[in-house]
Amino acid sequence: MAMTGVLRPGHAQVRVLNLEEAVQFYRDVLGLVETGRDAQGRVYFKCWDERDHNSYVIREADRAGIDFFAFKVLDKATLDKLDADLQAYGLKTERIPAGEMLETGERVRFELPSGHVMELYAEKTAIGNGLPIVNPGPWTWQREHGIGPVRLDHALLYGPNVAEVHKIFTEVLGFYLVERVLTPDGENNAAIWLSCSHKVHDIAFAEYPEKGKLHHCSFMMESWEQVLRAGDIMSMNKVAVDIGPTRHGVTRGCTIYAWDPSGNRFETFMGGYQPYPDNTEPLTWTFDNFGQGLDYPQRKLHETFLTVVS
Repeated sequence: MAMTGVLRPGHAQVRVLNLEEAVQFYRDVLGLVETGRDAQGRVYFKCWDERDHNSYVIREADRAGIDFFAFKVLDKATLDKLDADLQAYGLKTERIPAGEMLETGERVRFELPSGHVMELYAEKTAIGNGLPIVNPGPWTWQREHGIGPVRLDHALLYGPNVAEVHKIFTEVLGFYLVERVLTPDGENNAAIWLSCSHKVHDIAFAEYPEKGKLHHCSFMMESWEQVLRAGDIMSMNKVAVDIGPTRHGVTRGCTIYAWDPSGNRFETFMGGYQPYPDNTEPLTWTFDNFGQGLDYPQRKLHETFLTVVS
């Protein structure tokens, strides 16, 4: 499909309780590539196969959680148009100047009714993935360092007003609904999975009483074998695992959920089907069968999935 408008997830900024402990975890256990540190004390990472300078940024704070999640858009004209469209919809936007984040251009920031801060940007310095442009190999040594995901894939965010968030993403930002879980009464959506591409989801939201909560950031693995290897590495490093290895019914993805040392959940994820916006009817899960949607083999609705956030 032609890639226009919002292209893909771009970066997440996450709060950690101990910066150097988190750096060691994300660099040596998860296997991200450290690409810089700034005067604010933030540490920048990317996955080994990502070309842009950063996709995951951490800063030390007194509580864990997410500061903001960003999407890359096609170009500067698209950024300006989406800024105007968001304002016309009734959302307040803020322009963050180029360079406020390392190697990142001007960003448009806005807050969703769920309390989550979103950003859009068009420019970020490309530093490559360590492979040549001509006759490249299939991977570099960094793929074998730690878990070694290939990219930041998506986030699941918990907060109120999911119905209004759904409207903003579909009516203003050009996303489409791929899957949903109904509330117990069947009248509304308890959770939604949204895509701006032909990935099974680029972001997801679940209804939750507290605003601005992070459920997880997800990192894409190349294969089921790589997900299982991630589980080995988690056990070797005594990482606290939440769910998995298992397969979702929702999205059909294969997964392990675990926590970083600060209590931020992350996911190592692979698979999922490829929807297209012109011919895909959203898939619906009733709440009484959401256990199968979450953990297809066990058909189990894990309590931690519903209640533990940062």
